[in-house]
Amino acid sequence: MEAEKTDRETVAAESHKPNDGPAPNREKNRPGWLNRKTITILAVVVLLIALGTWKSHPRSATESSGPITVAAAKVTREDLFNEMLIPAEFRPYVEVEIHAKVSGYVDQMNVDFGDKVKAGQLLATLEVPELQDQLHNAIAMQNKAEADYADAHLLYNRLQTVNEGHPDLVAQQDLDTSRSKDSSTAAAIAAARAEVERYQTLAKYTQITAPFDGVITRRYADPGALIQAGTASDTQAMPLVKVSDNYHLRLDFPVSVKYVKDIHLGQLVTGKVDSLDGKTFTGKVTRFTEQVNDETRTMITEMEVANPDLEIVPGMYAAVVLKVEQHPQVLAIPTQAAGGENNSSVYVINANREIEDRPVTLGLETPEKYEVTSGLKEGDLVMIGNRSLVHPGQKVEPKLISEPTVE
Repeated sequence: MEAEKTDRETVAAESHKPNDGPAPNREKNRPGWLNRKTITILAVVVLLIALGTWKSHPRSATESSGPITVAAAKVTREDLFNEMLIPAEFRPYVEVEIHAKVSGYVDQMNVDFGDKVKAGQLLATLEVPELQDQLHNAIAMQNKAEADYADAHLLYNRLQTVNEGHPDLVAQQDLDTSRSKDSSTAAAIAAARAEVERYQTLAKYTQITAPFDGVITRRYADPGALIQAGTASDTQAMPLVKVSDNYHLRLDFPVSVKYVKDIHLGQLVTGKVDSLDGKTFTGKVTRFTEQVNDETRTMITEMEVANPDLEIVPGMYAAVVLKVEQHPQVLAIPTQAAGGENNSSVYVINANREIEDRPVTLGLETPEKYEVTSGLKEGDLVMIGNRSLVHPGQKVEPKLISEPTVE
C-alpha cells in the first residue's frame, strides 16, 4: 500500500511541473496513425489522379447533358475579291495655255486667274495697227478687181452681141481678146476676195476667246505687253492665260504590276477625298496606259469624275479602292470555319447533326471568306469557332449565324 501511494504522488507531482519545451509527438509513437504531412500528400495524389481521369474523358459530363449548341454557316456561292487602297491625284480633263496667232500688243485683259469662263468668251484683245492697214488695202484691191471685171465683162458682152447679129463685123481676134480679159478679171476678183478674207481672219485672231468651259488658272500677260505669235518656229512665245476644265476631272492612280491583269474598262472604282471631310464618289475605269512603267513597276489607270460645283480642285489627293483578284460565283465559307491556310479541313455538321472532319482545298482568301475549290458543296453546314469544344462524331445542335451582305 505504501508503494502504490508513493507512485500516485509521483505522477501527480510530474503533472504539475512547468512546460519546459515542446511536447513529444505522441502520434508518431502510435501504431497505424497517419500524421498531417502524409495526409496532405495523399490528398494531392488523389486530386491529380482525378484530374487525369477527367482529361482523358472530357466529354463524359457534357455528353451526359445532351448535344451542345455550336455556331454554323452554310456553304454559299458568292463573288469573292480583295480590295486595294491606292493613292490617286486629280487633274483637269483638259488644260491648255492660250497663245496668240498674231503678234501684237495686249490692248485689254478681260479675265484673271480664278475666273470661270464659257466657251467662246472674250479673254483678251490684241492691238495690231498694221493688220488693219493690210485689211483695208486688200478691200481696196478687191473693189478695183470688181471694177475691172465689170468693164471687161461689159465689153465682151457687147462684142458677143454684135458678132451674133453681124458675124463678119467684129474680128475674131478682138472677140477672143475680150473673152480672155473677162475671164482674167473674174479670177482677179476671186484672188482679191481671198486676200480680204485672209486679213479678216487674222484680225479675228486679235480677239482671244476661251476654247471650252473652264477656269482661268494662270495669267501671264498684262495690257501693253508685246505678244509674239505662237508658231511652231517660235517656241519662246509667251502665252496669255491658262484655261483648265475643272468641271470634268481625271483621277489617275498607279496599279501595281501584280494586279494589272485585273484591270478592265468599265470596272467600278470608289474613291474618298480626306481633305473634303471624307467625301466619297463612285466611277468607272475609262482608260489605262497598257504599259508598265519600268521604274515604278506600275500602270497608270484613270477614271473620270464629274465636278459641277468645282468642289474638287485639281491637285487634290484621293484614296481609291480597287477590287482585284475577282472570283465570281465561287463556293465560300467564313474564315472562322477553317483553321487557316495550313489547315486543310473543316468541321462539317452532317444530316445526323454529327461533327465530321472534312478535308478541303482552299483558294482565294479575303478578309472574311475563303474560296473552297474542293471538298464541299453548296448548302453544306460548317461549324464556326473553337474546335477543341467538340470532336468528330459528336452530336451537336447547329445555330446559323447571320453574315453581312457582300456587295
